Amino acid sequence: MRWTPGYREWLPPQELRGSLTCLWVAVVPAGEPLISDVLPDACTDLIWQSGHGAYVAGPDTGPAPHPVPPGTVLVGARFGPGAGGPAFGIPLAELRDQRVDLAYCLPALAERLPSDLPPDSALEAVTRLSARLARSGPPDLAVVHGARLLAGHELVAGLSDVLGLSERQLRRRFDTAVGYGPKTLHRVLRFRRVLAQLSQTGPATDLADLAIQAGYADQAHLTRETTRLAGRPPAALAKTFSPA
Repeated sequence: MRWTPGYREWLPPQELRGSLTCLWVAVVPAGEPLISDVLPDACTDLIWQSGHGAYVAGPDTGPAPHPVPPGTVLVGARFGPGAGGPAFGIPLAELRDQRVDLAYCLPALAERLPSDLPPDSALEAVTRLSARLARSGPPDLAVVHGARLLAGHELVAGLSDVLGLSERQLRRRFDTAVGYGPKTLHRVLRFRRVLAQLSQTGPATDLADLAIQAGYADQAHLTRETTRLAGRPPAALAKTFSPA
């Protein structure tokens, strides 16, 4: 079942969950290429793609159309906010809104993920190498804590005081570990709350109520932010979901 068409994800081993949010595979059906919009999630992915090899998907600030040939297999490991920069050993601000071959960041690891690997071997290699990256470059705990506060509807103002950092240090460490500053991270995490709710309710969602629940000032604020981050207003985005 793992290599039938579709997308599947699962939790990593317990000891890696401070860095990795999930491991995942995606198989594109044969016949037609797939063009999907990857929406911002504040994460960074190590991805192996059959016929292409390994690359790093940096943190996005808007929709990223991703064309994939029919029959393609993808295997990924997703690093959470605050973990990607330390794991890859590069300031993630340099990878913002980009897809960069792994050879650019870690050429020795890229050699272990050639494009012609069998899917089972690719999955084993991505799992092993992502665990190695997580252990060798542990997450920035201050940034991880800050991300958790922002995910819990905390405001950006005062975050530097809570974390015991100057504003300059705060920005630098978020740029390095997340790929952008606390304000952008707050917007992305709030947007993910919208997607989580839409995945449960689908097109029948009361958008005015959704705006308040997700932490927006009003429905107009929700519309502006969703259009900026997803490339479409919330009503159009809701139509892409079926009720859970």
